[in-house]
Amino acid sequence: MTQLQPTKAPRPTTGRKPHLPAVDGLRGAAIVGVLLFHTGHLSGGFLGVDLFFALSGYLITDLLLREIDATGDVSLIAFWGRRIRRLLPALAAMLVAVTVLVWAVGPPDMVRTTLADGPWVQVNLVNWHLLAESASYWDRFGSDRVFEHLWSIAVEEQFYVVWPVLLLIIARCGRRVDRRVALTAALASAVSLVLMITLVSSADPTRVYTGSDTRAFSLLVGAVVATRPARAALARAVGRSAGAVLALLAAGIGTAWLLVDGVNSLWLFTGGLFAHSLASALLIALCVQAPQALVAKVLAWQPLRWLGLVSYSLYLWHWPVVVLLSPQRTGLGGWPLTVVVCAVSLALAALSKYLVEDPVRFRAPWARGRDGLLAFAALMICLAVLWSVLPAPAPPTIDITRLG
Repeated sequence: MTQLQPTKAPRPTTGRKPHLPAVDGLRGAAIVGVLLFHTGHLSGGFLGVDLFFALSGYLITDLLLREIDATGDVSLIAFWGRRIRRLLPALAAMLVAVTVLVWAVGPPDMVRTTLADGPWVQVNLVNWHLLAESASYWDRFGSDRVFEHLWSIAVEEQFYVVWPVLLLIIARCGRRVDRRVALTAALASAVSLVLMITLVSSADPTRVYTGSDTRAFSLLVGAVVATRPARAALARAVGRSAGAVLALLAAGIGTAWLLVDGVNSLWLFTGGLFAHSLASALLIALCVQAPQALVAKVLAWQPLRWLGLVSYSLYLWHWPVVVLLSPQRTGLGGWPLTVVVCAVSLALAALSKYLVEDPVRFRAPWARGRDGLLAFAALMICLAVLWSVLPAPAPPTIDITRLG
């Protein structure tokens, strides 16, 4: 049996947070699921996005609660600055490169959708843009929209805007911050689940799958298990059986990824996705609390960890690669095409991480303070100019005299 690490001790607030290899491995597992789903080999691999959401909710909440423990407050400017340095450089590099490439060699329909979707990606609202256009999630994969996968990045970015503000308010309202954060996240999760069940359409569940309000619970259940009361309750519940519980959770999640079919599984949107998100959150929490358990050690496998370290850029690049290296363009199909797509995506992700992400995030003094604000403004202006100066092909015309 695996004994959980103590959970009632104060959360460390000094020095760097201990690195957790299993968390990187979870990211790696999530991106593998998404890659296999988008290349047609894992029907439930789209659930890897839920694992990403739960991880984001957990890690961001833990980070903010550590800050509150240390300072009694939340610096929103510092938090948002870190998020911008972490996420925007790689996103902007992908947006520019893919847009220019599509404009140069893509078919007219792809060019039009790329230039139309780009500004909404820039302002982190592309999920609502796609919903406003009635773009079906389940039908549109395989179409010519190279930025459609970024709906999930938009959901996370919207969470990063709202959730720290709520924690700041809670922190300034008195003591027992962890308890009130856990209660707030749990209640908001319940509301989000009710909205999903209420708004789901059996004809097309896209609205509840990509809507920020109906997907918030996937992030919020991760936030719940990051709090002290939840961690203490989990430790009491599993006792010395953490390793066995971890194995059951991993097996259940893996089975869902193998068997679930998002197109014909209405039950997913009436509680199934919530159950998967909750299982993912519990898996994350137990990996953190019981790093010596077998499942946590497997997730700490170095190749899986490396995939986790490049998972953000890999997620950004993989779908444009899937679209641009289609069977029609390459003459490949099945696993040969999957191998090519994965190899190209991994190469681009590695270049992005080591040449763009890490230098800006860790080694660029100009990316902080007033200089960082100016660089951010300049980049946003350049992106806006890009969408406007590249001419879009004229829409196809229909000769009505030939109809009938």
